[in-house]
Amino acid sequence: MKLAIVRQRYSPYGGAERIISRALPYVEKKGAEVTLITRSAEGWGARRVLRVDPFYAGSLWRDWSFARAARDAWRREGFDLVQSHERIPGCDVYRAGDGVHRRWLEIRRAAGSPFEVLSILLNPFHGYVCRAEKAMFEHPRLRAVICNSRMVRDEIRRGFRIPPEKLHVIYNGVDLEHFHPRERERRRGAARGELGCRPRDTVFLFVGSGFERKGLGAAIDALAAAGNEALWLVIAGRDRHLEKFRRQARAAGLEGRTRFVGGQAEVRSLYAAADCFILPSRYDPFPNTVLEALAMGLPAIVSSHCGAAEVIAHGVDGWVCRPDDPGGLASLMTKADEALRGGARMGEAARAAAERFPMEAMAQKLAELYASL
Repeated sequence: MKLAIVRQRYSPYGGAERIISRALPYVEKKGAEVTLITRSAEGWGARRVLRVDPFYAGSLWRDWSFARAARDAWRREGFDLVQSHERIPGCDVYRAGDGVHRRWLEIRRAAGSPFEVLSILLNPFHGYVCRAEKAMFEHPRLRAVICNSRMVRDEIRRGFRIPPEKLHVIYNGVDLEHFHPRERERRRGAARGELGCRPRDTVFLFVGSGFERKGLGAAIDALAAAGNEALWLVIAGRDRHLEKFRRQARAAGLEGRTRFVGGQAEVRSLYAAADCFILPSRYDPFPNTVLEALAMGLPAIVSSHCGAAEVIAHGVDGWVCRPDDPGGLASLMTKADEALRGGARMGEAARAAAERFPMEAMAQKLAELYASL
């Protein structure tokens, strides 16, 4: 089977990119000849790459020009199936790893200031993405949508005219050998030493770019509200408004207990240094980082607006919080601190939770879907 996978750019910090690069070998073992259609071949590790990189200026032109060029390329090559990770009408399969843009805008408008709401309405990029999203989900050529959570599946069903049988929930997979508790044991001492924390400190780790959507503001406020000098917050990721969040931490008197470490292509040392993963997202389809953290033996706190909440057993291998609720999150951080000081039980439960989602199982389900199509 000749399969094309479409993703515009590679970022070593992107969840979708990690899923593609790690899943490719497993899918190819099942007999697929996979070609990646992208702007740049660097970083993916794919054996067959079809590079399309038309000129652009600005985000709207960037996405529109790539969509047009990618569609021309896959029509010219004649693939059996085209799976897009971008909102491109006319693909056979769409992996909704970025969720539903319309839903994210609804959340932003509901909580935003009048100025923010106006800026959303006046930004032509959002209009383009919403139109492309609708055209793709309702396109007659679309045969299947891969949803990485039930949350995303239900949002698509509510928002678009699409037969429910086209929606398939296939959870992300995680490399259980790469992310393993033994790596945490091996790296922990040196990693904590680099951060400068004390042995008795409890380190909460936040990993994700796009700090507003991932809920970093609430995490910083929660750390301040918890009022415990032994609690730390380490933030890995990139954001163009980084200084805004640095100022927030300084204003809260947390500069000594927060560490902004930037985007990290290799995150295992951070998982090793941490005691609990935290991601109180305002909207998140299903971040790979949650499964990675669980696989390393880290309990996780995620929000109810995150697809990963579907795999968390509250109070067993993690906790589920409300988004934009620093007070409630502070209470959970305190509860997590107490539980983690009680022994290794939650870490073992976290690893057991991740073991339900090996990369091989995800690849097998993808292969079965491709075969059925």
